[in-house]
Amino acid sequence: VQLQASGGGLVQAGGSLRLSCAASGRTISFNNMGWFRQAPGKERDFVAAISKSGGSTVYADSVEGRFTIARDNAKNTVYLQMNSLKPEDTAVYYCATVREWPDRPYNYWGQGTLVTVSS
Repeated sequence: VQLQASGGGLVQAGGSLRLSCAASGRTISFNNMGWFRQAPGKERDFVAAISKSGGSTVYADSVEGRFTIARDNAKNTVYLQMNSLKPEDTAVYYCATVREWPDRPYNYWGQGTLVTVSS
């Protein structure tokens, strides 16, 4: 499966962005999916995960209450709604299929999307 994240950009602190992850090559409806991010000079971290049906979600403590993960299996797409953004949210965001629920991804990373939050 190929994963393409989009929707990043420059936003002021307190603003919002909606990221999309479009999958191609095969359906992702049989996969738990997750969002991860990598800030400059840091390791890639877990952000959020959603189950195959969308009925279960898990969030990192740092984004709980501000971010919402969702999916549309008919569109083969996963979303990340990000509200009340903070400068520390600045990172390249990636989506991935989840190997072990909720935060262990398969080691395949498609193209990420850069989110920059200015103070």
